[in-house]
Amino acid sequence: MGRPFSEQEKRLIGELQQDIPVVNEPFAEIGKRVGLSGEQVLEKIQSWKREGLIRRFGSVLRHYKAGIATNVMIVWKVPAQRTPEVGPIMASFAAVSHCYERPVLPDWPYNLYTMVHATGKDECRQIAGEIARKTGIDDYQLLFSSKEYKKSSMEYFADEDVE
Repeated sequence: MGRPFSEQEKRLIGELQQDIPVVNEPFAEIGKRVGLSGEQVLEKIQSWKREGLIRRFGSVLRHYKAGIATNVMIVWKVPAQRTPEVGPIMASFAAVSHCYERPVLPDWPYNLYTMVHATGKDECRQIAGEIARKTGIDDYQLLFSSKEYKKSSMEYFADEDVE
């Protein structure tokens, strides 16, 4: 079991999961909401990073608003002995946001999965071709998204979790 968090820490985690305010001192603004200074907020983030409780702290680009309106899951049939070599190559492409290995099933031979984001289907196909050339893997399928039902980040200590 992990370490316990104070109520203030839970509120801070809740705030850090929201959009960062677009102001000159965003961490001071966040700190005001939980009773900390901006410096204390930054110190807490660094402390959690040192403890290994968080890996990184970053921002998310709203890709549709930025013109990146198409995404495709590319499924790849990669020989098992090559996955340790090929996976990192596929993951190195800037257009790839996720790269996973999954088990092969009797009626589904694909074991590496890459999620690619681009401006359109043609660009997705071009990126798939580049990945195929760079890895030498030419057995793949493009599974374009047709409807998005949910897209959200994980939230911890949401309002209903904090007393």
